[in-house]
Amino acid sequence: MTADVRPGPARTRRDRAIRAGGVACALAAAAVVVRGDLGAASGWYLVADVAGGAAASGALWLSRRWPATTALAAVALAVPAASASVAAGIATLMTALYRRSFVAIGVGAAWVAATLARFWLRPPGLAPYPVWALVAVLFGVALTGWGMLARARRQLLLSLAERLHRAEEEQRRRVEQARHTERLAIAREMHDVLAHRLSLLALHAGALEFNARADPAEVVEAATVMRSSAHQALQELRQVISVLREAPVLAGLDLPALVEEVRQAGVKVEMHDGGVRLPDLPGATARAAYRIVQEGLTNARKHAPGRPVTVRLDGGPGRGLTIEVRNPVAASTAISAAISAAGSLAGEGAGLAGMRERAELAGGRVEQAGVEKGGVEMGEFRLAVWLPWPM
Repeated sequence: MTADVRPGPARTRRDRAIRAGGVACALAAAAVVVRGDLGAASGWYLVADVAGGAAASGALWLSRRWPATTALAAVALAVPAASASVAAGIATLMTALYRRSFVAIGVGAAWVAATLARFWLRPPGLAPYPVWALVAVLFGVALTGWGMLARARRQLLLSLAERLHRAEEEQRRRVEQARHTERLAIAREMHDVLAHRLSLLALHAGALEFNARADPAEVVEAATVMRSSAHQALQELRQVISVLREAPVLAGLDLPALVEEVRQAGVKVEMHDGGVRLPDLPGATARAAYRIVQEGLTNARKHAPGRPVTVRLDGGPGRGLTIEVRNPVAASTAISAAISAAGSLAGEGAGLAGMRERAELAGGRVEQAGVEKGGVEMGEFRLAVWLPWPM
């Protein structure tokens, strides 16, 4: 059963105009009835007709806030006063518009009963009582049914408006979520690009600082490498923007060039690609593989400077792509690296956590990102990632 529709007091000019129009119509109808009774009725009946019609018509001003109470009062007045019948009908219609079905039916039945009682006390003539009784029943059913139908239509419109509002809110939340996801993607790409390039710049700058008496040719060579790294960083940032706006571009994903660049920075890198070429991979997998190798080399330079790094790629269509990055670390460094890896996976860092998110977005998984103890003095950090490679 549906709830009441409670409009409350009229607040707009239109509401007040409608309410005033209903009162005016009821007063006009009451005046017509009283005028017709001037020659046929006299005494107490005429006084009751005038007073009842005026009271019922005035009560309509309150029918918007209290429709059922106003309707019952007007119906009661309509028994002795025929001039109140129009006001009682309007109040009955208002009840059907704004109250539950059983209330509307009850008020409509009261209106029919009052009309039948008035016809019994003072037959209107022109037709026998059963005819007028049938007219009263049909008119009461029409008033109540019309009001209930209009109420149901109004509730349907309100429900559709609420659904539209909820849909707009849901769309707004989806847009916000999409923006949040895009920001995370931008942050991840920025980290992958800048961490790699800036670590190279820091490495060469540290070498210049340590070897202050280097030959001018060596200084020029180091400066050239630093300038090239800065230029590459700008180029990759432009690629990031293009990737976020359009489809992935694989032209800049060159693993051999990446490895050679790290070697020029003084890191011993052993590369085993297993015949895997990034252009042969799907776009999302190729980009994820490049960034994962890049992040692995950056972490190796950061946590194990001077140690050799082994990069291994293996897989094929249907089997997936396995990426493995290994580098030995001292025992003390192994402990700190393990703590760093655990913290990153828990959300405290950006490197390994971003790598895990990148792998999952590509449909893969990080199988291992931690230290394997290889002895008392030496351990080995192993990063293993699996990415899908469909047939």
